Amino acid sequence: MKFSGHLIGLLKEYMRDLVEQAVEEAQAQQTFGFEPAPYRPDQALSDLLAILDDRIESEGVQVGLPEGFLHDMWTLCNDAQRHIVDHVWMESRAADAVLSKAKIRELTYRALIDSIERRGEG
Repeated sequence: MKFSGHLIGLLKEYMRDLVEQAVEEAQAQQTFGFEPAPYRPDQALSDLLAILDDRIESEGVQVGLPEGFLHDMWTLCNDAQRHIVDHVWMESRAADAVLSKAKIRELTYRALIDSIERRGEG
């Protein structure tokens, strides 16, 4: 599948929404004294696919999401997962810290966009 600039823009918008949601969630947890649960890149990809499924159902045609987009994204995420997990792991080692859910999502989605562009689909 060829990813147009429009599709990549929509993906980035949905990714920003998910990162912001994680920031807000962390702030709420901190306010109430909860420790955040560990979070992994595969969970970030699952969350992205879930929001895509929801957005395709609610606004897909209106925003220009093509037929089969969710399946194509699922395949792409599956194919890129090893690279993404390795990338996020290396970033976490470089930071020498446990990364927040928001940071895991940010790194995961950046690696996914890089993967799309590297494949020549962007």
